[in-house]
Amino acid sequence: MSQKDIIGRETRIDIGRNIQGVPAKIDTGADGSAIWASDIHIDGDNRLYFKLFGEGSPYYTGRTLTRTRYSVANVKSASGDVVLKFRTHISIRIKGRRIKVLFGLCDRSSHTYPVLIGRRTLSGKFIVDVTQHEGIYPTLEKTKTAAFNKKLAKNPQEFYQKYYLKGAEE
Repeated sequence: MSQKDIIGRETRIDIGRNIQGVPAKIDTGADGSAIWASDIHIDGDNRLYFKLFGEGSPYYTGRTLTRTRYSVANVKSASGDVVLKFRTHISIRIKGRRIKVLFGLCDRSSHTYPVLIGRRTLSGKFIVDVTQHEGIYPTLEKTKTAAFNKKLAKNPQEFYQKYYLKGAEE
């Protein structure tokens, strides 16, 4: 039996040789892994093209990646929505280990973490200890919650109309 590294609820990963220190959320509730991709398309020769991350990301290089081996999957989000995602293998380094991961390519620009690592990637390689974390985004959610509560206290009806009925995207 090989050694299983302990990993916390978040970590930083390296992608290939050029993109380093990308924040990743460890999610034992997710079956698969997902990575922020943009400009996803298939050409006339059935090759899949995409760029990792988007122009607003500090990890965006603008480099187009090409794959001839890829698949699709209907993936159910935490909110219950089902979306079709292209999937392909990408080599990453996580906790000093180089592994090939089957990632779902999707727009994660609205997510806190540009990469999500799910159970299939973790299985047999890592043990998750949720008390451990690297403090990548230590106060982001607390800050967002505090701001929402301040707006709620100022005008509950306006808050309800603006955020609750339309979705808390701010």
